[in-house]
Amino acid sequence: MALVARLFVILSTIAKYRLQEFARHTPAGIWLTLILLPFSIRWLLSSHHRAPLEVRLRLALEELGPIYIKLGQLISTRRDFLDPTLADELANLQDNVPPFMTPHIHQILEQELGADALSYFKQIDPTPFASASVAQVYQATLNTDEEVVIKVVRPGIETLIKADLKVLKWLARFVDSNLTIGKRLRPIEVIEDYEHIILDELNLQMEAANTVQLKRNFEQSQALYIPKIYWDYVSENVMVAERINGIPVSDIPSLKAHSIDFKRLAETGVEIFFTQVFEHNFFHADMHPGNIFVAKTTPATPKYIAIDCAIIGSLTESDQEYLAKNLLAIFKRQYRKVAELHVSCGWVPPNTNVAEFESAIRSVCEPIFEKPLKEISFAAILIQLFRTAGRFNMEVQPSLVLLQKTLLNVEGLGRQLYPDLDLWQTALPFLEKWQAKRHSPMVILNKIKDNLPELIEQLPQAPLLIAEALTRQKETTVALAGLRGELAQRDAAQRKSRSRGIKVGITMLLLAAISLHPQAKEIVGQLPSFTGLLALAGVYLLCFKR
Repeated sequence: MALVARLFVILSTIAKYRLQEFARHTPAGIWLTLILLPFSIRWLLSSHHRAPLEVRLRLALEELGPIYIKLGQLISTRRDFLDPTLADELANLQDNVPPFMTPHIHQILEQELGADALSYFKQIDPTPFASASVAQVYQATLNTDEEVVIKVVRPGIETLIKADLKVLKWLARFVDSNLTIGKRLRPIEVIEDYEHIILDELNLQMEAANTVQLKRNFEQSQALYIPKIYWDYVSENVMVAERINGIPVSDIPSLKAHSIDFKRLAETGVEIFFTQVFEHNFFHADMHPGNIFVAKTTPATPKYIAIDCAIIGSLTESDQEYLAKNLLAIFKRQYRKVAELHVSCGWVPPNTNVAEFESAIRSVCEPIFEKPLKEISFAAILIQLFRTAGRFNMEVQPSLVLLQKTLLNVEGLGRQLYPDLDLWQTALPFLEKWQAKRHSPMVILNKIKDNLPELIEQLPQAPLLIAEALTRQKETTVALAGLRGELAQRDAAQRKSRSRGIKVGITMLLLAAISLHPQAKEIVGQLPSFTGLLALAGVYLLCFKR
């Protein structure tokens, strides 16, 4: 019943903002309009008649709540297929959610940690200082005088999310089956990917593990600091972490007041991103300004502080390598190589005309490279490339969606801090160094060393494996010999059949010639009947017997 009630609210909201216009001029749009007729009174009473369709979509998502807001934020990163106006509008979605006041934070801690909160904490501020779609945060002090924050999941949010996910999956199937954009958008996979992301955000124990891993990756780094996790106070619904003291990265006046080097800060952000993606293959995929701070202590060599590690991205080894090769080839204007890489890694179908694809890529990239390098948007080139590849039936891999979203955040933040940021100058040396390192003899030896224990473990079984391989080879050889013999027999039979066919043809020609001869009737008439039969038998033996 809760699902039916939620579906009723969603359909009513779609009607209120007349979102069925996205499917106009399609059979699905006609059916959707008919389904929404009972709710059409909401459109008549709405004050948004003259608002653009893109604005109405944003307002509808905000009205439907945090789950749809986060989905809209995720879709806004798919600029490779979205109209720029729609992408910009969805990017304006604000995740501002009123805090919940009941149950009280003490009750939540007692339920999750199994003891009175004051036995762990010297002081807890009962008023949350941050509130988001799935959780909110309180300031506190441990009995050890360490200043911490307590993050708790919103009560009842999981039930609402699961009900909404069922509806979203139905809508995804509808879009996939009825809208032309469905095949490229891959809505079913997008929703399934979103389901993993949103459910992982509900598990604060997983977020704590991600935070610890990211902290370990940058343990000796002077570029990024990750707060400490207090595992004694972590559960699926509660997480306690070190309270950080930094300047919000979007607070430009405060950064200036602390004499932060903006150029170095912007370049450091780019280096952190590429280190996470290519060195660690474990990147913070929610790097919007609300999750990024700057330490006050070293203004000349600024250091970032990152929080909220619920969403983490990673690439397959092949996607990681092909992405780096693509970026390097684009920078060097090797468009043929870009086209070939797309085909070889399976991003476009194998029957793609490489020459046509190369020409399309060149037509997109060449005008961009006419600008000064510092004015070229790294993320914009990827978006244009994916959009162009879409004309060749490229289906953007879901694993690349989070990467694209993160790159947009990083580049946007970098240019906000330092408008003259030359992302290419920062990124190119890193990519070239990474590629050279990947193919260095030492790295290859290390890979062999890493696989050596497994090879040694399988070594005692090597004679048996070799014997089995030889047996299979022998069986294959026998089978091939038999197959060759069978083919030879079939070939001989076909030759014999062809020979008979030729002889039959000759016979027919001879008979026709005899019958057409002027004296044929006289000759045949003078022969006894048994002689004629013998003659026919002779012809038969001549044609059909060897």
